[in-house]
Amino acid sequence: MSPFVRYLPLLLLALAWEAVARLGLVSSLALPALSTVVAAWIQLVQSGELVAAGLASIYRAASGLLLAIGIGTALGISMAWWRPLNTLFGPLVELFYPMPKSALIPVTALWLGLGDASKILLIFLGCMLPNTLGAYNGARSSDQTLVWSSRSMGASRLRVLWDVVFPSALPELLNGIRTALALSFILLVTSEQIVARQGFGYLIGSLGANGSYDAMFAVVMTVALLGFAADRFYQMLVHRVLAWRD
Repeated sequence: MSPFVRYLPLLLLALAWEAVARLGLVSSLALPALSTVVAAWIQLVQSGELVAAGLASIYRAASGLLLAIGIGTALGISMAWWRPLNTLFGPLVELFYPMPKSALIPVTALWLGLGDASKILLIFLGCMLPNTLGAYNGARSSDQTLVWSSRSMGASRLRVLWDVVFPSALPELLNGIRTALALSFILLVTSEQIVARQGFGYLIGSLGANGSYDAMFAVVMTVALLGFAADRFYQMLVHRVLAWRD
């Protein structure tokens, strides 16, 4: 499928957005014209306001997500490999996984204040569980024949873990990371709207409160496009990482 055909729905959405706003089918307060939103976006970039908010938000999201990937992967594979760890942490993962992660916003703010640390902790806690479950499910589905064969040939447990279990867990783990990537954007913007002095979420809230709806939509569009680009890039990376399976 050509890139034009793949992204044609986005072009049609943009044209429909502009047409609906220009024809007055929807109030400009509810949906400003796309051209007006783009003009507001340019002004935000030129003023440096959007760039400063973006740098703060990307730092928070990347820090929390990377911590979640590292610790969640290690925990998930360890739980699948060592039964005592699964007995200890399994119930905790099952307890906290279905809980709305936004419920932790007041808790992290109470613990760490309104700075970067509370947002990083929230993103870490929210994104770690999908990574943990992805790694755990992937490691549990490892081909036991390969594990037994490796052990019978004298491979150590760590060697089997690295050469057999981890590659087997990789597809499920990568799916968990993709889920966590999307979740990091959600938690970031939600937390910044409630407890932050800078960032995309804070900017969206302050612009909306001031009645600058075209600029507010510009920031929302920026977050959406960043999330879309991050997901596209991640899928390309996954395709290269899993090329050996083909």
